[in-house]
Amino acid sequence: MTMIDSELEKVQRESFSYFLHETNPANGLVVDKTAANWPASIAATGFALAAYPIAVERGFMSREAAVERTLATLRFFWHSPQGPESDATGYRGFYYHFLDMQTGRRAWKSELSTVDSTFLLAGALTAGVYFNAESSDENEIRTLADALYCRADWQWAQNNGETVTHGWKPKTGFLKYRWQGYDEALLLYILGLGSPTHPLPESSYAAWTSTYAWASCYGYEYLYAGPLFTHQLSHVWIDFRDIKDAFMRDKGIDYFENSRRATYVQQQYAIANPFKFTGYGQYCWGITASDGPGPGRLKIDNIQRRFFDYAGRGVPYGPDDGTVAPWAVIASLPFAPEIVLPALDHCVHHIKLTEGNLYGFKATFNPTYPERSGNPHGWVSRWHFGLNQGPIVLMIENHRSGLLWQLMRSCPYIANGLRRAGFTGGWL
Repeated sequence: MTMIDSELEKVQRESFSYFLHETNPANGLVVDKTAANWPASIAATGFALAAYPIAVERGFMSREAAVERTLATLRFFWHSPQGPESDATGYRGFYYHFLDMQTGRRAWKSELSTVDSTFLLAGALTAGVYFNAESSDENEIRTLADALYCRADWQWAQNNGETVTHGWKPKTGFLKYRWQGYDEALLLYILGLGSPTHPLPESSYAAWTSTYAWASCYGYEYLYAGPLFTHQLSHVWIDFRDIKDAFMRDKGIDYFENSRRATYVQQQYAIANPFKFTGYGQYCWGITASDGPGPGRLKIDNIQRRFFDYAGRGVPYGPDDGTVAPWAVIASLPFAPEIVLPALDHCVHHIKLTEGNLYGFKATFNPTYPERSGNPHGWVSRWHFGLNQGPIVLMIENHRSGLLWQLMRSCPYIANGLRRAGFTGGWL
């Protein structure tokens, strides 16, 4: 048995309701996590902006309500303080990773994040394409989305290097890390290359792809990245079927096929289960950056186990502590529905991971970690995260109708960025 379309829509609707209820309607900011006094995540806010059009099309909210929420969000970011001060909202067109839910100012001394700003701007661009009516409100959405994207200074974010830095802090300057090696920065480079105002040079993309690692795992050759989300998040917005850059032309596949292989590697790793975690198998996989039961060590069945809290889990090289993220399975739905749907069915009907939850799936569970409450499936996260809910809503839609992909195909900045990165073929 696999999930039927009505069940998928139920998961999609419940997951979207996170954005209805965990958002400040005055400024559009979406809380990062359903814990008390938690700040907003700009990436989750970007996912919300991309999800509102889907909610309108699916009848989860009215167009008027979506316009109102979208406008509140875009107006907030456009008018919020931009500057080098340590309590601003952003600087140089980029934004701090975490913002206070009420004031919208920088929270937790977080970094000005280039990749989280990418997701925010991608959400804004989605709104700009979808809300195409000639009303004053929808016209303002288009104007603000364009202005926000054009304000980002991608060249500054290179900090005189070839690749793009992870971010910047007011007191210490640029972070030492750069976007290198295949990961979710694929979207970042494409948006940076497509900018009409402060574009990345084409050489930056070549510098990034030169750091790729090609791997062979469980019979699949693919462009390696450990956590499953790194193979998914750029694909939320861009349909990579049949379009290829120089690297993929050389390998004879596209990034969509690469993500399909990465999804299969996840399943094969769980079947092989090299560390003998409880529950892993054909229908129980999905290892990614996620919440977990740690930090700590426990002796279970005479094996000393180490557990992590929030960590960048990945396969096949770890870290792995037996924690599974259902949302990461769902986000691979467009790539490999034939193995994703049975795994989702297992999560819903066997492990019953959606029962009693307002927003669909809880973030993660760990069958190896003993749960004091007596849950036969071990530890289950108490929380929902905006970063998980977004890809669930958006990738279910890309699987069902391709709506987001169709919208972004008509975004000139995306097409320009892809062409400057050397992509050819297919819909381009």
